[in-house]
Formats: sequence, C-alpha cells, structure tokens
Amino acid sequence: MAGHVVPHFHNSAGVAKIAIGAREFMCVGALPPYDHPHVFLDMGSDDEIICPYCSTLYTFDSHLHGTESTPPGALFEIPAAA
Repeated sequence: MAGHVVPHFHNSAGVAKIAIGAREFMCVGALPPYDHPHVFLDMGSDDEIICPYCSTLYTFDSHLHGTESTPPGALFEIPAAA
C-alpha cells in the first residue's frame, strides 16, 4: 500500500465544479493556510460527490489522468518532509 498515493485537490479558485481523473481523493478546500480539514472522498460507482466542508462539486472525467483536473491547477502538491 505504500506505493499508492491518494491525490489531494484544492479549490482556491472558488469554482463551483472541478472535474478530476480519480474517484478516491482528498479535498483540502483552499491552499494553506486557508484549507479545511483534509477529508477523504470516495465517489464509489457515482460520477460526482460534494465536499461536506467547502461544497465543491467534484465530477469524475475518465479522459483525465488521476492527478489532472478541469480547470487545471487544482492538484495540491504535498510538501516533502524535511
């Protein structure tokens, strides 16, 4: 399991909907320091889910790679440990 990393997405742009290429992911809200608790979301067999903290609607797009998004730039890069 150590080889599997769950992508983290943010909505700092404040858009209503973000299409992503993953069904399991973490929503962080906006970029730190304005983030909310990092919550794991799982669409299961559905094609959309709403974050219970920031109300961002995430939709699954099979044409996107797991870390890609529309609009682009919603991937949250986790800082490397020092």
